[in-house]
Amino acid sequence: MPRLHLTLNGEAVSLQVRPTKLLVDLLREDLGLTGTKKGCGNGECGACTVLLNGKPVNSCLMLALEAAGKNITTIEGLAPRGELHPLQRAFIEAGAVQCGYCSPGMILTGEALLNENPNPSEEDVKRAIEGNICRCTGYYKIIEAILNVAKEKHAL
Repeated sequence: MPRLHLTLNGEAVSLQVRPTKLLVDLLREDLGLTGTKKGCGNGECGACTVLLNGKPVNSCLMLALEAAGKNITTIEGLAPRGELHPLQRAFIEAGAVQCGYCSPGMILTGEALLNENPNPSEEDVKRAIEGNICRCTGYYKIIEAILNVAKEKHAL
């Protein structure tokens, strides 16, 4: 089996991986990072979203070996010392977390957007999250949460 070397949530990781192993399965099954959800399995729902070198990707569509030498951030990587990340806090405060299944992917997508565009419009947020499905909130609270973090950062 090939050996995979990558940076995961800021830490160097090296392990043997089956060539057919999907990144979502490596994260959940082999590394115990269950914040990454396994939803549709075909890249339609966004529940499995992680950041690959800062960009959101569907980990259900990516072989683990494709992450070789890359930097992967999961939802666990946003709060490494147990303190909530501003987006996690904003999602809670806005009521954007209901069942919670889509939340990790939505939050990571929001983080990528805010890193690229610190002052997005509502339309920018809508475009950014369009690959993430939420069956509970109607999206308005999610959009509000992301915009609230942008406003907080912009005010600093």
